[in-house]
Amino acid sequence: MSGTPEPELLVERLKEFTDSDMHALCEATDAAIIDGGGFGWVNPPGRRALETYFRGVLLVPERELFVARLNGEIVGSAILVRPPRNNEAQAFAASLMHSYIAPYARGHGLARRLTEAVEERARELGYHILNLDVRETQTAALRLYQVLGYPKWGEHPEYALVRGKSVAGYFFYKRLRPPKGNSGQ
Repeated sequence: MSGTPEPELLVERLKEFTDSDMHALCEATDAAIIDGGGFGWVNPPGRRALETYFRGVLLVPERELFVARLNGEIVGSAILVRPPRNNEAQAFAASLMHSYIAPYARGHGLARRLTEAVEERARELGYHILNLDVRETQTAALRLYQVLGYPKWGEHPEYALVRGKSVAGYFFYKRLRPPKGNSGQ
């Protein structure tokens, strides 16, 4: 026995920030962006922009922020996005966006736990489908979503522009519950 304690792993829905949570979230986001982890940014936008972004996420009623903690410290996040109220035809489907774990905290299963927490919340809210998209360069995420049962339904050959180079993107979905009927509606 090595004597090394097991790391404390936690995923939770965050409804407000402490100063230390915001600091850790911004640090983890910067690390993921620098590592090429997507999140929309190619270069870290700076602390003020990240704080504004995350505070804004908590203000949008259709968005819920989930965080992953390693030994109490935020090391990643994901956002559950509900469809706009005026989109009746797709009101059964939510999206998982901006999911990442900082490189220094990977290898503990937090990405899986984070995804499963978002899936569970989407089920609680009554959604039948969870959609997501990923850059082709995010190989660990691609493997994770495949293992978790997300079928790939499409590819966009010029999904993102990263340092002057086009990067393909892949689109996935997961059925969270059976459809209400066979009518297709």
